[in-house]
Amino acid sequence: MPPFPGRPHTTLCPHSRPAPHITPEAAIEAHVETVADLIAAEDVLLFVNAAITSTGQREFHSGAGEQGLSLDFLHSYLLGNYRDLYAATLALDVNDHNTVLIARNLLVTAGEADAEQRRAEGRLIARRLALLPPPRVYRLFRELRRAKVNNRRTRAIMRDWLAARPDLAFDAVKYRGAVKDAVRHAHLRPGGELGPFLFTPHRPAAYATPILETWRRAHYEQAALYRLPYTVAEGFAAKHRIARATFLERIAPRLTRLERLRLQESARDLGAGAVRADLTTMPLTRLASYVLALSLDDRVRRRAELTEALRAAARRVAGDQAGSWGAVAAVLDDSFSAYGSGHKRRRPLAVALACHFLLEALAREYTPLWLSGRTDALLVHPYGATPLGERVLDALERGPGRLVIVSDGWDNSPPGLAGEVLRIWRTRLDPDHACAVVHLNPVYDAADFDVRRLAPTVPTAGIRDAENLVALVELARFAEGRTGISELRAHLARRVEVFLREDT
Repeated sequence: MPPFPGRPHTTLCPHSRPAPHITPEAAIEAHVETVADLIAAEDVLLFVNAAITSTGQREFHSGAGEQGLSLDFLHSYLLGNYRDLYAATLALDVNDHNTVLIARNLLVTAGEADAEQRRAEGRLIARRLALLPPPRVYRLFRELRRAKVNNRRTRAIMRDWLAARPDLAFDAVKYRGAVKDAVRHAHLRPGGELGPFLFTPHRPAAYATPILETWRRAHYEQAALYRLPYTVAEGFAAKHRIARATFLERIAPRLTRLERLRLQESARDLGAGAVRADLTTMPLTRLASYVLALSLDDRVRRRAELTEALRAAARRVAGDQAGSWGAVAAVLDDSFSAYGSGHKRRRPLAVALACHFLLEALAREYTPLWLSGRTDALLVHPYGATPLGERVLDALERGPGRLVIVSDGWDNSPPGLAGEVLRIWRTRLDPDHACAVVHLNPVYDAADFDVRRLAPTVPTAGIRDAENLVALVELARFAEGRTGISELRAHLARRVEVFLREDT
């Protein structure tokens, strides 16, 4: 099996001289098989890191074009060489963008899989689509339609997903064009009033289905639009020329919790006080992004509220593991590159901030070290160079049982110091791994087809959401180069089994 091009692989320790009954040819063959196993494991981990971190959008050090080309190559490479493992990554915490790409690629290339593979892939795809936001799934169905992928398995997946929707009439109002395309492509005949609504929406004089009738009335009756989903009602509000503040005030009861979080600040500026989000119920990383979008003055003024919300979210994620990690030190990147890009504004810093609060909940004793030297996590902002080496030294001097580094890996003050510190620490000062060190990187490096690493002796894993930190720390141990494809296959098989069992 060909090694992944352009990436150095783990160097194996020299093997002892073979016993007399083993021929040199057999020893060479065993050595080659061992190397091939480690290369296969590295290739899979390489893809998983990319699928967790990259969304094909611009990053601080690379553009959207580079990100997209690099990611497309990795998908093609893993699909062509390890199809079963490629499908199994749907059971991991890959992001929504790559979930859709994996599902699409498996369905497009269904002819290259045998019957057993198609069955396994179908179960994984169906289970993962049930967890995706509906707009992502409808976008996938439209892509399959454009690609003219219309085999029996694809139609069955579309049919079952639509049948499992809790309220397809609601979907038809909110995503009418996408639902119509999916129904047409899967050769379905929607019952009741759904068919006429999708294909001749203005012909019936009235609908018996409440949400369909509300949609019809909203064309000429302003009061009706406030009973529609926010994204649909917003278009009708513009049509009726309703003032934005009035619209937000009256549509507030219909908002989802994430819509409330997104609109809260603009609504406050307009005087629409009814739009208020309950921050204590928000997802941890999403909440961290919201906090970082506030001005420093607002963060100071709302310190108690924001801190309690972040800690509550972290406690939910930590669950029964809270306080079980012993002494933990964290090196957290708030350098200028943590700004990310215009498409992913402050995303790397939001991940670091969310990890800070989660590690605080997981640890019995916790020491956070921000690169800037700040001690107030709530006021962090992207600024300055990346002195990772100095902060790693500071962390190791405290003798923690676990060191977690959350950074994009661009060590530049001075360049390479962090890698050298970690190399000497692992090979000379702590060869027995008394201190577990892991590097979590929220940024995909398109040029290297991987997340940027600090040292070969330190396991590195990509991270997109702090909620996945515990699982990623477990996965990162495979990146140390001491385990082969068989151990990784066993790990993936366990994850797939648990993933599919949750659907029963």
